[in-house]
Amino acid sequence: MSIVTDASSPAAPEIADATPGDGLREGAFGNATGLACRECGHQVALGPHYACPECFGPLEVAYAFPAVTREQIEAGPRNIWRYKALLPVPDDIEQSRNMEPGFTRLLKADNLGRELGIDHLWVKDDSTNPTNSFKDRVVACALSAAVEFHSKVFACPSTGNLANAVAAAGARAGIRTVVFIPSNLEKPKQVNSAVYTDSLVAVNGNYDDVNRLASEIAGEEEGWAFVNVNVRPFYAEGSKTLGYEIAEQLGWRLPDQIVIPVASGSQLTKVHKAFQELISLGLVEDKPYRVFGAQATGCSPVSVAYKAGTDAIRPVKPDTIAKSLAIGNPADGIYVLDICRETGGAVEDITDDEVRAGILLLARHEGIFTETAGGTTIGVLKKLVDTGQLDPTLDTVVINTGMGLKTLDAISDQVGPAATIEPSYAAFTGSGVL
Repeated sequence: MSIVTDASSPAAPEIADATPGDGLREGAFGNATGLACRECGHQVALGPHYACPECFGPLEVAYAFPAVTREQIEAGPRNIWRYKALLPVPDDIEQSRNMEPGFTRLLKADNLGRELGIDHLWVKDDSTNPTNSFKDRVVACALSAAVEFHSKVFACPSTGNLANAVAAAGARAGIRTVVFIPSNLEKPKQVNSAVYTDSLVAVNGNYDDVNRLASEIAGEEEGWAFVNVNVRPFYAEGSKTLGYEIAEQLGWRLPDQIVIPVASGSQLTKVHKAFQELISLGLVEDKPYRVFGAQATGCSPVSVAYKAGTDAIRPVKPDTIAKSLAIGNPADGIYVLDICRETGGAVEDITDDEVRAGILLLARHEGIFTETAGGTTIGVLKKLVDTGQLDPTLDTVVINTGMGLKTLDAISDQVGPAATIEPSYAAFTGSGVL
């Protein structure tokens, strides 16, 4: 959890701050004070580091927050930079060449709620971000860090959406981008990256193979900023803005329950981190809330561990249409288990057929065309209600992370014309559509 300092909290422990003498400009990372290990607590200076030098645990950004008010946030721009005081970015971030993602709609999903038997349901719809997924949020924070570190190449291993976001953000910022994807990735996601960069690299293997290659390159090539490798601590902080926005859009209160897709697990852990920061800063009331994780059965190592009651997450070889969630060895899986258990939530999984059904369920009740990750989350939401794991009387939020036009193959054989007729009224009346 981040270190929070305000008028009522103790001072943060001293950390070797990054300074202009380190080649960084003053205030390059806002109120961030350093990087802290999530396992042993060891703290290091801000820099392109992601593993603790003491125990090799994951590093995350720590802060000394000033007093922040709702009014200050509400006066900010209608994108993630309204929360810049809570992110590792400079105060002048709004003037930089970025994609300005965020502040997407929180839709009251009454039709879907009635269908599922949930009294108060909202969909946080991140498909309206610049490249149509939540990845624009995390990439914006990673790009800010890459610029401050004077990186010469902006790169990533990706299951699709991240490649789209990195390629587009790099083009906008004028920095060279190189993105790596599994060679069997959905064609629309490949095209959505290749239009922004001429350095799209398809790798024969699954995401975990691609990620290992990226880690090797990051260790060998100087000046490469891999968003989810060597600048991962900064990148991951972008997911917090989902939690901030949900709370603000609910009238500065937390939901009772939230269902979040799990790939690496970072999004779920950071939304929880955001809720805790808002509580610590006095921006929302401290209250219980339950966090649920959603996976596809063909890549569900965290769900399997949750149901087995163990902390041992066994890596798997992904086999699911939900390719954006197909990370067989999730980096934050253990933290997902901790959060879901501590909050009284759960981690659940569904079949590919249920994923397809989830896509149609959201589209035909709320007019939102989600990709397979969103179909997974909606399908898991339904399963949680059907199995009694989720309380249908409580305020519930489900996150839609991306646009369905990127994963058309998943449902192209499930939908189509109800009838093909001749151009006459008699043919229409006999078609069975009426």
